[in-house]
Amino acid sequence: MTDPIRIGTRKSELALWQAHNVHGLLRGLGRKAVIKPTVSTGDLVLDKPLYALGITGIFTRTLDTALLAGEIDIAVHSLKDVPTLMPKGLVEAAVLKRANARDILVHKNDQDILSKSGAVIATGSLRRRAAWLHKYPHHKLVGLRGNVNSRLQKLKDNNWNGAIFAAAGLERIGILPDNHSVLNWMVPAPAQGAILIMCREDDLKVLEICRQLNDEHTSLCTKIEREFLNKLEGGCTAPIGAYAYIKDGNVHFEGVLYSRDGQTKIDVTRVTSLKDSQNIADDCIQEIVAKGGREVMNENALRAEQDENTAMPAEQVHVFSTKILSTEQTQNLGQKFIYKEANFIDVEFCQLTPEQANAKNVIFTSQNGVNAVHKNLAQNEMPFERIFCVGDRTKALAEQLFGPQLFDSGVHVENSALALAKHIVDNHRGLDFTFFCGDKRLDVLPDYLRKNQVSHKEVIVYKTHYKSAPVTGKVDCVLFFSPSAVKSYLKENKPDPIAFCIGQTTAMEANKHFKRVETAPSPIVRNVVELVNKYYE
Repeated sequence: MTDPIRIGTRKSELALWQAHNVHGLLRGLGRKAVIKPTVSTGDLVLDKPLYALGITGIFTRTLDTALLAGEIDIAVHSLKDVPTLMPKGLVEAAVLKRANARDILVHKNDQDILSKSGAVIATGSLRRRAAWLHKYPHHKLVGLRGNVNSRLQKLKDNNWNGAIFAAAGLERIGILPDNHSVLNWMVPAPAQGAILIMCREDDLKVLEICRQLNDEHTSLCTKIEREFLNKLEGGCTAPIGAYAYIKDGNVHFEGVLYSRDGQTKIDVTRVTSLKDSQNIADDCIQEIVAKGGREVMNENALRAEQDENTAMPAEQVHVFSTKILSTEQTQNLGQKFIYKEANFIDVEFCQLTPEQANAKNVIFTSQNGVNAVHKNLAQNEMPFERIFCVGDRTKALAEQLFGPQLFDSGVHVENSALALAKHIVDNHRGLDFTFFCGDKRLDVLPDYLRKNQVSHKEVIVYKTHYKSAPVTGKVDCVLFFSPSAVKSYLKENKPDPIAFCIGQTTAMEANKHFKRVETAPSPIVRNVVELVNKYYE
């Protein structure tokens, strides 16, 4: 097999870590591989607890579809997220050696947290919620979803006493806080801490390669745990824990079933030799049922139907935009968002001379530049031969105002100023360019052209004026649509919120000041809004 193996993964930092881990293991086998990230339904729908969504495989379905369609060759998952019944045509190719399977409590250096009446603990897991309420019925549980980074930040930002995490996730990406306690008493989720490589059943070459990465002990233990979950009719709507490990030639197993409110707990333990381990799940389920497990399962099923009414309320997120957006642009923000906006910059168009406007190959890095030049041209006047833009919206505006006359050459677009500069250097080095820009333009594009000896001149076609003002009230995140807006905001406000940026050049400026910066995949307002939705619960 000469083509690189295409590795499908979610886009979270932890999922990408897992994909890069598999990438490294494949390279160790002498195989080429590339990573293809995607976004799952579980990442998109963040305003409900997982158990209230009523969907199995919520974090795996998108990758399953891509795998079956042949868009990727393998999918890398946290095995605990994978339904016990896999889609037809897909199989387990390998289960990697397991990391720490335990849950941990991250707290705020409060040694008396467990004895406090009314302590507030955050989790989005039904199993963790039920287990915690069984042991600490005097505590209050609140909902918590999102990637591990955002969940840690939410613990910091809220007046909660602690939050429950899987130890493996925090350890893998190096963000495990010192102020944590290992919850050895809490039975983990089946397959917690294990990574699965999935592939198509008929892709025998990839299957053979990946099976070299399989860890037999982890594969056996997680198989037992998932059998216990499946045969006990568990899933996202049942608080079930299962954990198996091998020691001294024996398989040690512990399983637990809770009622959804945590009041009832039925547990079971077994120690069996490796050669007799195939019946562990069945034997333990029989014991669970004999202890009243069927009644608990029936009660859980009834309560699951009331998820929409009993789900923990979503947190409100305060969003501030440094640009006034249209209703169409903001209508996709979820109901949980409290949205405010104001223009933090004003733009003044400049008057151009005929000589300045007369150019054949022109560069625009913003819509303001396109509008400013168009305002200076007489009706139907269009002296340009080629137009080069940053961002799809800038390209669309240029095509609308100048496009009909461009016939063969058209309008070329890239997602960043640097990418556009590289395209020009690689493909149009011999041309003379005019860069229509603002007075506060960044140096990235002209510096790169100058360094590579591309002939160009700059024409200031608009001036940017800061309109900074203090933003009152709570602000969780700020939307930025230009580097100038970042500078204007910081004149009166601190860089404490999360900065959501429309493109790489804006993100470069934000990264100088803000601790947390998120960048839209392409410079479109809609993508910034979608990015906010995906980031938050």
